[in-house]
Amino acid sequence: QVQLVESGGGLVQAGGSLGLSCAASGSIFRINTMGWYRQAPGQQRELVAQITRGAVTNYQDSVKGRFTISRDNVKNMVYLQMNSLKPEDTAVYYCSADAATNYRDSYRAYWGQGTQVTVSS
Repeated sequence: QVQLVESGGGLVQAGGSLGLSCAASGSIFRINTMGWYRQAPGQQRELVAQITRGAVTNYQDSVKGRFTISRDNVKNMVYLQMNSLKPEDTAVYYCSADAATNYRDSYRAYWGQGTQVTVSS
């Protein structure tokens, strides 16, 4: 099994910045794509940003130019730097990883428990 633990959420004023971190641990053979998703109350979970093992990134249009995703393949960590935050960025942010636990295992998606980000106006 693979466990993901997020950290770094909190309360910030509009225009401020927050950094999120996610650490993957457990029986990890290899992690491919890692990402950040978010879910606001009453809404579906949506992709915020993702990054491949080779550092190719993809962002939701609403966060382009404001958020930056990065990862450390040695430490099995993924980060999300969020700048110029807006009230509409308020949500629970979840870390995800496509991982395999051994060389014969199929890759599957693992999720963290989520961390709350609240942006006040």
